[in-house]
Amino acid sequence: MNVLDALVNQAFFQKALLAGVLASIGCGLVGPYVVVKRIGYLAGGIAHAVLGAVGVALYVGVDPLAGALVGAVVMALIVGWVSQRLRGQEDMVIAALWAGGMATGVVLMAQIPGYQVSLKSYLFGNILLVTANDLRLMAALDGVLGLLVMAFYRQFMAVCFDEEFARLRGLRVTAFYFLLLCLVALTIVLLIQVVGLILVIALLSLPAAAASVWTRSLAGMMVVATLVGLTANVGGLALAYEPDLPVGSVIVLVTVALYAAAVGLRRLYDWDLAR
Repeated sequence: MNVLDALVNQAFFQKALLAGVLASIGCGLVGPYVVVKRIGYLAGGIAHAVLGAVGVALYVGVDPLAGALVGAVVMALIVGWVSQRLRGQEDMVIAALWAGGMATGVVLMAQIPGYQVSLKSYLFGNILLVTANDLRLMAALDGVLGLLVMAFYRQFMAVCFDEEFARLRGLRVTAFYFLLLCLVALTIVLLIQVVGLILVIALLSLPAAAASVWTRSLAGMMVVATLVGLTANVGGLALAYEPDLPVGSVIVLVTVALYAAAVGLRRLYDWDLAR
């Protein structure tokens, strides 16, 4: 069955496509903050430590995505506190949280009696197995992200570009920094089903990085990053379907290719102008 047939006739493929669209919106809204603020390593620490929360949720019989949501927000607050209070040591502490969270998740999943948990689906994602409930959760998360970004757009921009000036103007920089990390945590949960915890940082940062090559405004980055993420998700899904390749990995490869193309075309454009 080819891609067009699947799109018309297969409900699971239609859900996967919709999941890609919803994931692209989240990446477009939050990814530019990650790139501008240069907190990719913090986002990576949050993402990998979430596996521990997933393991706890499965062990106690709770919906794993609900556990991931709570765990991601808690980990975002912990990582934010570490980055604010332990400057100079934060990389090692976050690495410990990263490794400890993943190890905890693996151990707890191995202890679940009578149930074999597929680690692969959490580590690398499986967009073709997205359910209607997953889509509702993703849409709700997109709605929350959109509302928060619209409500605090100027505050987040001030925190990302000039913390000292924002602090002098009376802005509660630390509070908005923690809120920004919580937005990153929500986006990570949004992307778990698409590319998994290991590859999530690529989809969170590369579309925004590609957008930053061509536009300097934060709003422009959000629009372009959403389009790049949409192209990567839809293109990766289409390319992976017929040869039965791992969809999440193909999506990330397409994202990397789009980023490389954006950088290459920009350099050619600048070189042509300089001639």
